[in-house]
Amino acid sequence: MQDLYSLKNRVNKYDEVRKNTSDYREAWHSELKEKLMTLLKSTCDQVGLETTVEVRDQVKNLEAVVLSLGKTHSGIYEDLENDMKRQFVRANGMLVYQQLFNGKIVVMIMLPFIEGIGEPQPSKMVAIYRPEELQPPFIIRHLEEFLRDITEWEDYDDDEKQQPQKIGFNVGYNLDDLKE
Repeated sequence: MQDLYSLKNRVNKYDEVRKNTSDYREAWHSELKEKLMTLLKSTCDQVGLETTVEVRDQVKNLEAVVLSLGKTHSGIYEDLENDMKRQFVRANGMLVYQQLFNGKIVVMIMLPFIEGIGEPQPSKMVAIYRPEELQPPFIIRHLEEFLRDITEWEDYDDDEKQQPQKIGFNVGYNLDDLKE
């Protein structure tokens, strides 16, 4: 019979990871969810940022704490007949802390978008944390990154120097070759 030492180590590692999932889920429910809500609300209040913070818990153990800047009129509308106008609604962005299947927490930023004008950009994954790793300095940094990203979205223009895009498969070109 073969040596089962390596296989036994894999079984032990598997059992440890499964226990971690259970522990992470328990930490979310017992303390982290409320800690996130409280810290996000109090920090935003202190700096004068109007937000709502809510728990989305329709799917158990995949719950999320969502900081939202809400929805507003975009100021863009379509003229219809008889002086009627169709307003386009604007979602102002969200910072999301969501449980993953394994109990860890993924932090995501959802940029603003205007409904009916293109598609919203995919959410930006900031990081994945074990519950004990999500400490106040990280959350402050997430808020700063969120505000930086939505400010850049608001101030969008083509003033930024764009890097030329590659054309073709594994094809690059030298900018000096393009000058005449």
